[in-house]
Amino acid sequence: MANVSGKAFDYSLFKRIMTYVNPYQRMFYITAILSVVLAIIALVRPLLIQYTIDNYIKALDEKGLYWMTILLIGFLILETIFQYFFTLLGNLLGQNVIKDLRNQTFEHVVNFKLNYFDKTPIGQLVTRTVSDIETIAEMFSDGILNIIGDLLKIFAVLICMFYINWDLALITLIPMPILFIATSIFKKAIKKAFKDVREQVSRLNTFVQEHITGMSIVQIFNREEVEMAAFSEINKKHRAAHIRTVWAYSIFFPVVEILSAMSLAFMVWYGFNEVALKYATAGEIFSFTFFIYMLYKPIRQLADRFNSLQMGMVSSERVFKVLDTISTTENKGHQSTQHLKGNIEFKNVSFAYINEDWVLKNISFKINKGESIALVGATGAGKSSIINLLGRYYEINKGEILIDNINIDDIDLPELRKMMSIVLQDVFLFSDTILNNITLYSTTISEETVIKAAKKIGAHDFISQLPLGYQYDVKERGAMLSVGQRQLISFIRAYVHQPEILILDEATSSIDSESEELIKHATNVLTKNRTSIIVAHRLSTIKNVDRILVIDKGEIVEEGSHQELLKKNGFYKKLYDYQFVSQNE
Repeated sequence: MANVSGKAFDYSLFKRIMTYVNPYQRMFYITAILSVVLAIIALVRPLLIQYTIDNYIKALDEKGLYWMTILLIGFLILETIFQYFFTLLGNLLGQNVIKDLRNQTFEHVVNFKLNYFDKTPIGQLVTRTVSDIETIAEMFSDGILNIIGDLLKIFAVLICMFYINWDLALITLIPMPILFIATSIFKKAIKKAFKDVREQVSRLNTFVQEHITGMSIVQIFNREEVEMAAFSEINKKHRAAHIRTVWAYSIFFPVVEILSAMSLAFMVWYGFNEVALKYATAGEIFSFTFFIYMLYKPIRQLADRFNSLQMGMVSSERVFKVLDTISTTENKGHQSTQHLKGNIEFKNVSFAYINEDWVLKNISFKINKGESIALVGATGAGKSSIINLLGRYYEINKGEILIDNINIDDIDLPELRKMMSIVLQDVFLFSDTILNNITLYSTTISEETVIKAAKKIGAHDFISQLPLGYQYDVKERGAMLSVGQRQLISFIRAYVHQPEILILDEATSSIDSESEELIKHATNVLTKNRTSIIVAHRLSTIKNVDRILVIDKGEIVEEGSHQELLKKNGFYKKLYDYQFVSQNE
């Protein structure tokens, strides 16, 4: 991965950005040609003015002056038309490039392993896929192609000046070395300032996203003033970073204006002596006035263009860092799940999220097709880790996980996950309709199928009573529904996708007693004739499962039916007594 840090320009990074232009080469070349044409047309006006002064105004030729004025207006209109298409195509190119880059970035992010999201703030990823990529567009709309045009214009102006009057050109360009030094210092200062700006934008996005999502915690624990102070500090650093860019501009632009005035002063002082000695004409003096303006304006604009380029480089460095992150689950499998029945086996499986801090230790068990088992144990025992490993959301460190005697690494990953449905404790619903939250836009699941499933699960009545029914918008994270209602929606979602393997992860831990009865019914419907794994907190919901695995500190310490485990008077009996005997007392 190329790194632009400390460099005014990183060619390897720039070359990588330009690969996204390949599908739009025609548009790029047309825009580049327009920049050349604009540079040439810009020279025509001062040259025509020079010719007009020397040949028509001086000779008091009104007819010639009239036609030269018409010609000047014609070139002005032509330049305006070319400028319109140049601006339009430059922006279209930029938007097409960032569309492709944003699609690629999002596609890459959605395939990351879950442990990447455990370590990376969501706000940071939002910044990378939205505002950072938007900044890259400015490289094309206000950067690369404009820089080409400005450089061509400067080069063409210098040639004309030396061709018309070389000694007057030399006098006029005396301040230029100072301008080059000032521009070099400005570029370095603005590069560091813009890098700080992007960093502070990322921090702001991360802070705001996290705290708006967790606003209930902020208010419950009376943290408004404390969090406001923390936000104010981040906002202060963001302001300071922007002020550094303003400071650089406020020094550089006046310097350019002063040097431009000096060039004009040198030209006037020396030029009129040349006119007096008949080494220069009045038309040349007027044309040089325009040339000085045309020379310094692109140089001043080049600083802005270069800033857009640098902002794009800094942002692209951040985006490519995400794209270069290797955190996807490798899909080596070629086995189809079409003929798999759903027999599951864990063989000596060990797993750790960090190094060798083992969450699971040498776990082994089997689940036959159509059998339902429950995983119980204290918080942190490793229950949820087992189901995360089964879908390869995390990778095991040791051992094997088999489905119908086939290692899950050898099964095509999308097909592996397609044969499973998971109902989580914390149900996530998108800001969309109930129907779309259930089907997840699957074209194979009709509304009629959803309604039938809802009736079987026992959720049709409450959905029908909502405004618009299945077209009811649940808002962000399902905020318009109760916990129990969200849970029932997730059960319908699992049911309509007809999985071979069903996983319920603490699906009843956060609901009231009335909702629990509905969830019990939904569980019975879902698990019927289906391989099922139930991670349970409420032991009342798992009395009828075929087997219960009791997990403690990453190991299976007991196994059996509800009645068998009560007779053992072990871990399960203690959990049961804690929940039911204490409750009765």
